[in-house]
Amino acid sequence: MKKVRKAVIPAAGLGTRFLPATKAQPKEMLPIVDTPIIQYIVEEAVASGIEQIVIVTGQSKRAIEDHFDYPFELAYRLKEQNKLAELHEVERISELATFIYVRQKQPLGNGHAVLVARDVIGDEPFAVIWGDDLVDAQVPCVRQLIDVYQRHDASVMAVMRVPQQNIPKYGIIDAKEIEPRVHQVFDLVEKPALENAPSDLAAVHGYVLTPEIFEELEKTPAAKGGEIWLSDAIRSLMQRQKVFALEFEGKRYDAGNKLEFLQATVDFALKREELRADFVAYLQSLNL
Repeated sequence: MKKVRKAVIPAAGLGTRFLPATKAQPKEMLPIVDTPIIQYIVEEAVASGIEQIVIVTGQSKRAIEDHFDYPFELAYRLKEQNKLAELHEVERISELATFIYVRQKQPLGNGHAVLVARDVIGDEPFAVIWGDDLVDAQVPCVRQLIDVYQRHDASVMAVMRVPQQNIPKYGIIDAKEIEPRVHQVFDLVEKPALENAPSDLAAVHGYVLTPEIFEELEKTPAAKGGEIWLSDAIRSLMQRQKVFALEFEGKRYDAGNKLEFLQATVDFALKREELRADFVAYLQSLNL
């Protein structure tokens, strides 16, 4: 069994839910406190044992590449000003992993975004993590997925239970639990009507996939809007391989959603020792 050492982060979307903030900057670069969303995603991958990060970008996404590059001029200025803590932090970011950037030249769906990384991934299992989806967990979510992959030698998706009213917003699995929190998946229904939903388990955050997914993506027809969906390719993959789902442990935030972005900002700020006391005092003063 090959080690999972590469991750693909699709980050080519337009971020229309956060306009006008995303008119000239990538949504993945919006900060949670003082750290861009995508940096949290990268750090989760690295903490899970990932060595190589493939970021799929589009137009107007150069800020992502610049963020993970070595900041020569900034480093010089920080050193000159003896701001060594800040210097260490910006240098650390550039050394997190090996970064490779691949352009998705047209907005042809999340499945197409994964497919354009094929030449970099090669014949290896790999993780896929959405660039605006955060999970705060003691054991990184991707690490949890890799552990299931290693036990079953098969693709694994992260799932969570969602309220009934939110089911039509997600890809929902039809599955059977085979061990605590681990399910064998028999179908994945994208945004079903409530009466047709096979369960309340929604696919979120990311996957660990076998390389055969690329063959399925190549032959997956475009859906409505001309987009190729990763979920359709995974459904095809189930015809030749087992696919599993893990109810991961941790708190998930859709950071592309304004309310959950704000919730993440509050929760992550409260975890910061230098901010917590003053921030708690401020929140209490609001008398909400």
